Amino acid sequence: MTGTLPLDSLRGNGELHLPGEPGYDAARTPWNLAVDLRPAAVALPRSLDEVIGLVRAAAAAGLRVAPQSTGHGANPLGERPLDDVLLLRLTGFTGVTIDPEARVARVLGGTQWLPVIEAAAAHGLTALHGSAPDVGVIGYLLGGGLSFYARKHGVAANAVRALEVVLPDGTLVRATATEHPDLFWALRGGGGNFGVVVAAEFDLLPYADVFAGMLLWDRARAAEVVAAYAEWSRTAPESATTALRIMSFPPLPELPPFLAGRDLVIVDGAILADDDTAAAVLAPLRALAPEIDTFARIPAAQLLFTHLDPPAPTPVVGDHSVLGPLDAAAVAALLDRVGDGVDHGLIFAELRHLGGALGRPAVDGGALAHVPGEFALLTMAVAPTPQAAVAGRAAAFGVVRAMSAWSRPNLVPTFAENRVESGRFYDGEDWARLCRVRDAVAPGAAFVANHALG
Repeated sequence: MTGTLPLDSLRGNGELHLPGEPGYDAARTPWNLAVDLRPAAVALPRSLDEVIGLVRAAAAAGLRVAPQSTGHGANPLGERPLDDVLLLRLTGFTGVTIDPEARVARVLGGTQWLPVIEAAAAHGLTALHGSAPDVGVIGYLLGGGLSFYARKHGVAANAVRALEVVLPDGTLVRATATEHPDLFWALRGGGGNFGVVVAAEFDLLPYADVFAGMLLWDRARAAEVVAAYAEWSRTAPESATTALRIMSFPPLPELPPFLAGRDLVIVDGAILADDDTAAAVLAPLRALAPEIDTFARIPAAQLLFTHLDPPAPTPVVGDHSVLGPLDAAAVAALLDRVGDGVDHGLIFAELRHLGGALGRPAVDGGALAHVPGEFALLTMAVAPTPQAAVAGRAAAFGVVRAMSAWSRPNLVPTFAENRVESGRFYDGEDWARLCRVRDAVAPGAAFVANHALG
């Protein structure tokens, strides 16, 4: 028994799994297979009524609720005891509606980006989506969201028009700029600390096609490519949102030959300009004679697949920081950790270019309305075993530590793979304001987010 009622009292609101039952292990496993979540129970609702019933039953049983869709960023959640938590997996509660005239999408709680972008593409539209097709839309939006359109359009949370939220007593509220405005502000960047978000409405972008792709070099070229990218990024226009990654691929037969068993440097992203202008922007990088150059005009929906994210759930560990401008010493420090000839133990080290609209607080934005800094650094290692996880964390943390002289105090929620002080995501008094909103709408920390407010 947990709290005041037996866990069996949760039954009757859709699929439920308790510890020791045959489906429990599969139900509790997030996208990141290295994360070992052991909640008091796992529920997989398929309707709004089931979500409301489960939230009410959890409160009666003395349980807190952890809303989750795919579980891409679940590691901070797994670092805490969950024996008083109902894990609410929304993977079966999905749906997309597109209003092409208003250029607005409405999605249900567990919806992933691929069906949204496919539905929008039918109307010549797209969205401020993430870099992988299987990321959950709402979790991404609640964490701010960094898109390959972000230097032009800012964080994805700024595009949100409305959020429908189930509160601890099962009440369903609609949060907008005029309805529950404090909650609306908090949800846009404050994560899952305030309720179960069962639907989101957000603005779409009028792009049927975009100039996007990747440039690829062998890692033997890392020194010149990283230095050139750091220089190029200083004057790159806001229309260009790109990332540089130093990547290592295992020798798997399912990988194409240009990737399998290779160490590579890849620059990818999108440039929101006509072809001639975009080509001129890319020219300094193309002058480095990449082995592969796929940058071209493509249907906007294809941008979901240019970043080469893992196509299926994967065990990974990693680390993250936000960097300021990268001088020659910074480039040298990074190359010392991941450059040619270094056995870095990572699947990738990424520099995601920030700045532009990302660096400017949006008018009427939410709790995470902008991201200061020049680059988001993300390091990842594959961790199929506990021993590999220890080695992978050491490698990932080592790169971040090596770049500490160029690091800023702030972090990006959707890139933070470990438990950190959540105040590092927000400006000034915003963290305190988030705590006040949380205490007003979900007292007693009734909801458990990946990044708790404390």
